[in-house]
Amino acid sequence: MENLPKRYDPHKIEQKWYQEWEENNYFAPRGDGQSFTIPMPPPNITGELHMGHALNNTLQDILSRWRRMAGDRVLWLPGTDHASIATEARVAANLKQEGIEKKDLGREEFLKRVWQWKEKYGGMITEQLRRLGSSCDWTRERFTMDEGLNRAVVEAFIKLYEKGLIYRGDYIVNWCPHCRTTLSDIEVEHEEKAGHLYHIKYPLADGSGELIIATTRPETMLGDTAVAVNPEDERYREFVGKEIILPLLERRIPVIADSYVDPEFGTGALKITPGHDPNDFEVGQRHQLPRINAMDEKGAMTEVAGPYAGLDRYQARKKVLADLKEKGLLARVEDYEHAVGHCYRCDREIEPLVSKQWFVKMKPLSEPAIEAVRNGDVCFVPARFDRIYLQWMEEIRDWCISRQLWWGHRIPVWYCQSCEREIAAREEPQACPDCASRDLKQDSDVLDTWFSSALWPFSTLGWPENTEDLKTFFPADVLVTARDIIFFWVARMIFSSIEFMDRAPFDDVLIHGLILDADGKKMSKSMGTGIDPLKIIEDHGADALRFALVNGFTLGNDNRFRDEKVEAGRNFTNKLWNAARFFLMNLGDFDPRGREIGPRDLPSRWIMSRMQTWSEVIDEHLKSYRFSEYAREIYEYIWNEFCDWYIEMAKPALQADDGTPEKEETLTVLWHVLGGLLKMLHPIMPFVSEEIWQAMPNDEKTIMYSAWPRPNKEMIDREAEEEMETMQSVIKSIRNIRQEMNIPPGRKIAASFFLEENQRNILEKGSDYLNRLAGIEEYSIHSGGEEKTEHAISAVTRGIEIVLPLSGLMDLEEELTRLEKKKQKLEQELERVEKQLSNKGFVNNAPEQLVRKEEEKREEYKADYELLCKRYSQIKSALDSQ
Repeated sequence: MENLPKRYDPHKIEQKWYQEWEENNYFAPRGDGQSFTIPMPPPNITGELHMGHALNNTLQDILSRWRRMAGDRVLWLPGTDHASIATEARVAANLKQEGIEKKDLGREEFLKRVWQWKEKYGGMITEQLRRLGSSCDWTRERFTMDEGLNRAVVEAFIKLYEKGLIYRGDYIVNWCPHCRTTLSDIEVEHEEKAGHLYHIKYPLADGSGELIIATTRPETMLGDTAVAVNPEDERYREFVGKEIILPLLERRIPVIADSYVDPEFGTGALKITPGHDPNDFEVGQRHQLPRINAMDEKGAMTEVAGPYAGLDRYQARKKVLADLKEKGLLARVEDYEHAVGHCYRCDREIEPLVSKQWFVKMKPLSEPAIEAVRNGDVCFVPARFDRIYLQWMEEIRDWCISRQLWWGHRIPVWYCQSCEREIAAREEPQACPDCASRDLKQDSDVLDTWFSSALWPFSTLGWPENTEDLKTFFPADVLVTARDIIFFWVARMIFSSIEFMDRAPFDDVLIHGLILDADGKKMSKSMGTGIDPLKIIEDHGADALRFALVNGFTLGNDNRFRDEKVEAGRNFTNKLWNAARFFLMNLGDFDPRGREIGPRDLPSRWIMSRMQTWSEVIDEHLKSYRFSEYAREIYEYIWNEFCDWYIEMAKPALQADDGTPEKEETLTVLWHVLGGLLKMLHPIMPFVSEEIWQAMPNDEKTIMYSAWPRPNKEMIDREAEEEMETMQSVIKSIRNIRQEMNIPPGRKIAASFFLEENQRNILEKGSDYLNRLAGIEEYSIHSGGEEKTEHAISAVTRGIEIVLPLSGLMDLEEELTRLEKKKQKLEQELERVEKQLSNKGFVNNAPEQLVRKEEEKREEYKADYELLCKRYSQIKSALDSQ
């Protein structure tokens, strides 16, 4: 067989194999096995690959490749999202650089520009996903505004509209004055902000006194229509029903009683502004209060604000406060920290505004979606996210689905300009059904991006048509997503799927957290803490990145990303590469295919037995979504058991003449075990596993469709495993002593073993391994009761005492001097770290990671010092007795 190059070059190999896989359509479902479906969370067309994408798609790819090799018909369905707000903002900003305003261009021309931008840049992230190794079926790639998905969106809207679940009405909404559009509740991010609580005097109209109210937003008082108190609050009972003079505008407003008011907040008297606060809006509806919009869509004060009209909201706040102070109406100001809503896109403060919008009635849709999780139709992993999902669904408000944008799915409703009839239709109507007028105007708003995303699991398969793909691949088996879009996306997919498909869209929902930097902070490009996954791929290869992301990863939690993990992934790749090269160099022209596997020597019996355990354990980890354990186990099996033990023990057999049974048997075992390990590694490290696989004697065109390893119970050899574990423990113990005593690796030494008689055979048969792997030139075996050498170093493992006589082992005086110096240096280091950790200023103010590192050093130094003192005492005792 042709050997592998000396050095693994990921750039050449990754590009070559991805092209081969895609050109041969290997990512498409094939075979007649059971279906296995994963819908890819569609990245925005404005997006670039970040570490969150890299983790999310690596997890999906691991599952897809594993199930594909297990014989399933796998569909991992890719696609992208049109991202209304982000895309429109991006294109508008580009136009501005050309000196063109969006409004001057007009809707149709602007949309042409967006489509042009989408064709040029919208596929960037899918190309980046290819570089990661994502094995999704690109022939089925979807876009949330392609023709089929657009038809599905219209169908869903009309069905909900006809059932009375979509309605239009005036309601308080979250409004972004910068993006100029509404936001749903979950698109508003609340941040704790240091502000002030302003206590303002509101004079009673009859001149009998005043009420003092407290507010964080004094500019909104210009839209007040009442002051409310709690009906149980005795302090204010006499004021209920009276009128107050609204400061600055001199408008009369009533004092009302409502149980919403918290007597403990501020003064217990609350200004009610139905046009600018969602809770006040509800109070206003209960008491039939007028709604005054004191602020417009740009965040500027309207004409009803009187002398403040035209001022920006923040300018208005300053002037209102100045005027109140001048009039003696500002009682006091106190510091106050509170949560302020921000737009999730532009990070500006939102404003609650009353506006005519489209809404989805959520209660009829949320109830079956709640039941789906309660009865186990949908399972969150980890299970604790059930509670978070249920709490949000039980408190859900109607969903505002209209957005004041041009890019997106335009609301399929037309208004008759003659008789004002509202017409919802699948196709554009030609005339009004009531008055036959042709003067019809379509609603100018578009639907919330998440409305189309909510249909993703079934619209991408052809719904509303009953296609073969829909019948075969719906519902999905698993969804992998980040916890921050449980409400944005996951919940909406569940209730939409139950409504339109009469069942949940997937069985399991795997939730992962954020990828943090090494210090545990959120990654940010602007702060310089972002890590570019494409640069890691460029420097170390996609396999190294994928391994680094999964190694030590825990579902549901935020996970730190460290450079050392990438280095470990790269080193792992090189270790496997070198082991494969060694095997292929020894293989020569020998073809192990079809050869019977009947190992006779201990290492081969052991490795074949271990192989059965590996395949079972790895399969269980993947079935249970234990990705980190999967990565850790496959690393351990390949690096430690296969490379460091089996290959080293197999070398004498491989040095035999070609054609000898001993060599051919060992080569056959090596081929079988390496092939099985490559298959188990393939889901996480697809490129290097394919490259090595192709260099080995194999019948399959790609490792992707080779059979997943299954345990063969007949190959399990518990006796061989027990004997091998004993031999390994003895060798490792001797190696540890050699390292501690600074004995050169090439120096042969003598040893005595004190053991039970039933263990004698193990060491006698393993004498060659003791010689080559532990440097034992001669040894003696004794029963437990025999007298031991007086001056010696010993260790006990698995009931065997290993004794290495000090005499002749080293220059005792030289070793004592070396240990003395090392002991002094360790004492200095221990003193330094103890002083550092007793410094409260360091412990309280230094980064958590740095403090933890110092604590780990202290424990390591203590253990080293204890062992050093023990060795020092042994050497000194031996020297004194000479």
